[in-house]
Order: sequence, then structure tokens, then C-alpha cells
Amino acid sequence: MPLKDFAPTETQRGPFIPTRSANNPRAGQWTNRMSHNMIADYKRFLMTDGEGIRVSLYVSGCPFHCVGCYNSSIWDFKAGHEYNDKLEAQIMKDLSEPFVQGITFLGGEPLLNTGVLLPLARKIREKFGHTKDIWCWTGYTWEELMRPGESPDKLELLKEIDILVDGRYIKELHDSLLQFRGSKNQRIIDVPASLAAGEVKIWPKLHDQERFIPEIYGKERSAGEGSAS
Repeated sequence: MPLKDFAPTETQRGPFIPTRSANNPRAGQWTNRMSHNMIADYKRFLMTDGEGIRVSLYVSGCPFHCVGCYNSSIWDFKAGHEYNDKLEAQIMKDLSEPFVQGITFLGGEPLLNTGVLLPLARKIREKFGHTKDIWCWTGYTWEELMRPGESPDKLELLKEIDILVDGRYIKELHDSLLQFRGSKNQRIIDVPASLAAGEVKIWPKLHDQERFIPEIYGKERSAGEGSAS
């Protein structure tokens, strides 16, 4: 099925948007009504989905359909299993561990699964305050989320989030050296600072690699072997 730009008259939708590598929705076109409150996966104690040791909740369903998406198996909103009290209890228990820095929402598209994630985020804030942080990945850009006509639940969830990684994955802009993101158009956004300023503020700890770590180790090892001979 051809990818589409559903909002050809809209401007200033964020970096590299619209793209021919994903669907581009108009304001308010997609909402939580698409969700079936399904969870594709829950992973405990990772260091890949944001800063520190984290737990990660993968929600089901995404209509962006980015070319090259590594999670295309969960584009279906009915994939996986329904969110339930047992899983929520496990999440809260895992977050209680002192070595866990926070939780990450991924997908699928988290901002189209607010029926699950908004109540969960509020429960996390009620129990832990801001001692645990919340990261979220989304195919939406910050500018799209701020535009008139977007569904209000997206902004409600955004207000509970600390760090947002925004934007479609654009295969042509893929870069393996980027920190916590797949393509150069994506940004790691400090949400509270951005909401306060009324403009995007990048996460101050952003630190992309300049070259592959194996390459660095390889050169250091060769240098060490040379000096020993």
C-alpha cells in the first residue's frame, strides 16, 4: 500500500516531515480510538531504551508504517495481549527497585495508546513522583503534537513524560552512531523544558558517537600490540 501525506497543505511539521518513507497524518486524524489496549512486550532491566537501567513497555499498533521499521511486526493494533492488572503490578514492583531509573514507552505508537499509558504514567507519578523518569518514543514530531486539532490526550500524556524521542524513522537518514535513535531527523527532547519554553529543547545529556566503538578498540589494540613488539 503506498505511503501517503494526508496533510499536504500543512507546513512546519518538524524536521524532514512530510517524508516519503512513512505515512504523514493530518492533525487529529489518528486517535486512541484505534487502540485495543494491547501490549506487544514488556522487558525488564535494560540499558538500551534510554538512560540508566530501565523497564520498557511496548504497546501494539502503529499507522506510520516507516520503511525499514524494526518493529513492523507490531503495527497491528490487535497484536500481543491485553494490558492487565498483573502486568501493571509487575511494572510497579520493578520500578520500586532502587537500581531502576525509570520506564520507557515504545511501540507501536505510544501516543495512540493513551488509554493504557496515561493512567499508568499518572500512577507512576503518584507513587514515585519524579524519582523515576519516563521516556517515550513516538513517530510524531514535537511540532505535530503542538499543532491545533491534535487530540488532547496526546498532550496530557506528554505532560507526564520527561524525555521524548520524536519523529518517524527515515531509512535514508539512518546513522548507527546516534544515541538512542535510528535516523538523523529524530530528536531527544527535554519535555518539561520544552513545554516551559514553548519550543524544542534538546536533552542536555545528548552525546552521539563520532565513530564505531569496535573501530576505536581495534585501533587501540593495534597500537598496544605495536608498542609491545
